[in-house]
Amino acid sequence: MQIQLANTPEEKIACFAVMSELRPHLSLDAFMALVERMRKTHGYELAYLDDNGIKAVAGVRIAEWLYTGKYLEIDDLITTATERSKGYGAVLFDWVANYAREHNCIQVRLVSGVQRIDAHRFYINMGMKFEAKYFSLNL
Repeated sequence: MQIQLANTPEEKIACFAVMSELRPHLSLDAFMALVERMRKTHGYELAYLDDNGIKAVAGVRIAEWLYTGKYLEIDDLITTATERSKGYGAVLFDWVANYAREHNCIQVRLVSGVQRIDAHRFYINMGMKFEAKYFSLNL
């Protein structure tokens, strides 16, 4: 089992198969363009867990707020449907938390849709706290 950041176009393309389960509205071309633009503008990175094939993918970025300082945001976290409940998500989550520590972050954060009850249970089991409400306004 190996976890690393996707640095090459081939690695990013391989991540798409798993990520598209979470983001089915994206075509491969749109995904590749967004990942590259987000990398340049926000430091977005794709981390993936490979265990004889990619089993889980996380999209992460590091940022800062006046409120709390430097943090790592998990924008996307998905384990492929056929491999869920085998521990891959937890291993990748722990790797992301360690990556955040290595980059002197004081917190790991994420936003999760209210309908994703199973994901919420996973995040709580990983030690995360529900500490804010997220509001949006479509324009």
